[in-house]
Amino acid sequence: MAGNKSYTIVEYFGGDDGYRCGYCKNAIGNFSHGMWSHTMTVQDYQDLIDRGWRRSGKYTFLLCHALKFQPSKSHKKILKKMSKFISGGELPTEQNDGEPMDSVCEEEGPREPSKVCPAEVKCAAITDIQKEVAECPTITEVQKEVVDAAPASSETSREDSVSAPDGRTTATAPKPGVGADPSRPPCRKAKDLRKERRLQKEQMRHADGVSSIPTPTQTNQPKTLEDFISESLPDNSSHCLEVRLVPVSFEDPQFTASYQQSAALYARYQMAIHGDEPCECNETQFRRFLCDSPLEAEHSPDGPEVGYGSFHQQYWLDGRIVAVGVIDILPTCVSSVYLYYHPDFASLSLGSYSALREIAFTRQLQKQSPKLSYYYLGFYIHSCPKMRYKGQYRPSDLLCPETYVWVPIERCLPHLENSRYARFNQDPDAGDARALKDVGRALVLYRRAVMPYAAYSRKRKGSSDEAEVQQYGGLVGQDCAERILLYRA
Repeated sequence: MAGNKSYTIVEYFGGDDGYRCGYCKNAIGNFSHGMWSHTMTVQDYQDLIDRGWRRSGKYTFLLCHALKFQPSKSHKKILKKMSKFISGGELPTEQNDGEPMDSVCEEEGPREPSKVCPAEVKCAAITDIQKEVAECPTITEVQKEVVDAAPASSETSREDSVSAPDGRTTATAPKPGVGADPSRPPCRKAKDLRKERRLQKEQMRHADGVSSIPTPTQTNQPKTLEDFISESLPDNSSHCLEVRLVPVSFEDPQFTASYQQSAALYARYQMAIHGDEPCECNETQFRRFLCDSPLEAEHSPDGPEVGYGSFHQQYWLDGRIVAVGVIDILPTCVSSVYLYYHPDFASLSLGSYSALREIAFTRQLQKQSPKLSYYYLGFYIHSCPKMRYKGQYRPSDLLCPETYVWVPIERCLPHLENSRYARFNQDPDAGDARALKDVGRALVLYRRAVMPYAAYSRKRKGSSDEAEVQQYGGLVGQDCAERILLYRA
């Protein structure tokens, strides 16, 4: 290959017949198109996930606007629960919220290439890239942008309602015959009482000639996510929680030093939470699934200091790893890949807690690289209860499966309530702006040489694979087809 330019190199599988969907449990409801990626640039992967592709994953994407994110009541409750555990030392007794934060699914998927990696493909890592076709419920990528702004619209939390046996939310009513005592003053909300006490303290301080610096509460400014996270990690505490960002590289000393402990934690999580057999979550599977990333580590002058690529965000509690969030740092987003944790700490809602920490991390990176402002929570299936929680990270967008534009989730949900598949872009004239227009310009890798598909077709004297290449180009789009190298045997 000419020069030192980095290329993404893939092999295209074509579409598989329907197989079991790990979310809706339909035996033949999952249809996918797969690519085996020998190596991949972060920009190419960024563009691919914006067209519904995802490495080792399934379904449609959810994107969160990280800069505009404000924690909901349930999010604050989770952060306070962690604070209470760190400071007091005792785990909460209630069960977790059933939010494993798995952005990828390990159910059976497209096959691996039957051949060994060809000699002309220099590959340290080989990873499956998939794009799902919605036969099962619409699968959408969720993206969230992180900016300090006005709080999102208020949400009803578990604290405000009671679940009826049929799943509906109902308000609690007073018992018959029990009414308010007219001789007593009307009940007042605890929030109003706290506000009044604060004002009284301030008046007393001013009366004594003591001035004070206004706090966010006093100036009516909502607390940020960072404020809540900081409060959840008190200085004088029974436990010490540390979050470490480690590049997924066997050349990195931190990664290699913690590798065995991390692999053992993964196996323990998979067996306890997902019911895997030991052979299904051994070190080989761990390495293939969460360590062999095709993404090339990159650094850019206008990028974050840690660079781009695949990382493990390790949660160390009192000197041992209790959770690991697998993430990809890309030019415009942090993409959540997977989370595994120690089952003994399930009551801490680590899935939700890690998502909040990852949103805060995205905001931190955005200060170094302004265009990096989104948090991708992975695929979203509206009819799957285990995925509903992802829609609570607002403001969020879903990816339209036909035009590949991001649409606010509030506008998408009514369509998903009515249909298992939906086009979110309601402009009937809108189409795919990056649709394939000229398959001849798609790049291929043939006999160690890079060439347009048109030239390759002439060399092969009327190649019979044009329909397959046309399908591939339609799924990746014209721009990616002209940058990514499609391997031809």
